[in-house]
Amino acid sequence: MSERVLPEGWVSTTLGELCELNPKQKLDDELEVGFMPMTGVPTTFHEKPEFETRKWEAVKKGYTQFKDGDVLFAKITPCFENGKATVVEGFPCGWGAGSTEYHVLRPRAEVVDPRLLLAFVRTKDFLNNGELNMSGSVGHKRVPKDFIASYSFPLMPKEEQKLIADKLDELLAQVNNLKTRLDAIPAILKRFRQSVLAAAVSGSLTDGWRGAPELTGWEDVYLGDVIEKPRYGTSSKSQKHGDVPVLRMGNLQQGEIDWGDLVYTSDPSEIEKYTLKKGDVLFNRTNSPDLVGKTSIYRGGREAVYAGYLICLRSKSRLVPDYLNYHLNSPRARRYCKLVKSDGVSQSNINAKKVAAYPMLLPPIEEQAEIVRRVDQLFAFADQIEQQVANAQTRVDKLTQSILAKAFRGELTAEWRAENPELISGEHSAEALLERIKAEKAKQKPAKTRRGGRKATVTS
Repeated sequence: MSERVLPEGWVSTTLGELCELNPKQKLDDELEVGFMPMTGVPTTFHEKPEFETRKWEAVKKGYTQFKDGDVLFAKITPCFENGKATVVEGFPCGWGAGSTEYHVLRPRAEVVDPRLLLAFVRTKDFLNNGELNMSGSVGHKRVPKDFIASYSFPLMPKEEQKLIADKLDELLAQVNNLKTRLDAIPAILKRFRQSVLAAAVSGSLTDGWRGAPELTGWEDVYLGDVIEKPRYGTSSKSQKHGDVPVLRMGNLQQGEIDWGDLVYTSDPSEIEKYTLKKGDVLFNRTNSPDLVGKTSIYRGGREAVYAGYLICLRSKSRLVPDYLNYHLNSPRARRYCKLVKSDGVSQSNINAKKVAAYPMLLPPIEEQAEIVRRVDQLFAFADQIEQQVANAQTRVDKLTQSILAKAFRGELTAEWRAENPELISGEHSAEALLERIKAEKAKQKPAKTRRGGRKATVTS
């Protein structure tokens, strides 16, 4: 944390002064304790750690040890940057062990609220500085113990600690509730889009336009009746550079073509045979069960061919390409794909014959155009909401860090300090707390002298 003027009654110290780092403990081998792997450590506030019960004998060696009231956090990338940290609480017999990739902070003399320490190790300053000071090889970098021990901490009076921790509990709970609600909206919008498509292909989306619920003019057809013969794409190996892009499965995104991550071909015969026409619909014929049958429409603009795992569906005059694209992404078509697909060892497949055999209701051409117009309009509305949600999620993510920064600058309790000067001075001051910590350290018994004259420190 960068140096700054501290509020009245606060004092600057270090985490190593305030806490024991990674302490060890001797316990009865038969004692039942909690065992918490890295997966059990939460990344957000108000999320409880997850653990299982084991005997101390099974976990006392080769693991990090901790007890209720400790604060632990991941020291290895990327878990550290992701904010994996927790206050240990509710463990069997009050003790636990877990991954060797933890740092443990145990407040000395119980003068620091563990909730404050948890908030502190999740601040942007701490995470950024910890990342910059990591050591080790790529993919296995760790925050060193010396960095933690020497890291500056703004110690505040005991009463103010509780007040700040309580305020953080309240504010961050509100932020968490807001984030939970925002995170649920994309799934709601996904269901909304599917309901729109279901209404579109069933005729209910345009029953008012028709003036009656009856499907006047709608025909029962097979897809093969209203498209040209489905065509598989090129199976030739594509290159990173070339004349014409080769669209692959990954380029089919949400009904449209994604022009990122392209490969190319320069083979004239391949380009002539597989060049797409505006309005062609590309059908994903093989992949995981959820992705088989995914389609996107080619709208032109640049020349392109398509790869062998795709099928090109080219509409005849009775079928509007956009209607086809929407129809094949509807729940009705998705159910058909799941019904007729063949499952391989790792992938599912649908061949062109089964695609052509898809039974569908075909509206008159004018109604197809009206359906497309209405779906476009409703999807644009959903896209707008989705963008607003994404913007709100970004602001909420920043809000958490803003609140934490205010807490450790004393801004959450400025009014309280002005109203309670007697609780931030004298024996109640942070300076007095720090003296108690130093006295606690001094009480630690020196270890017995080892062979060679070296001494060790016995930890609690």
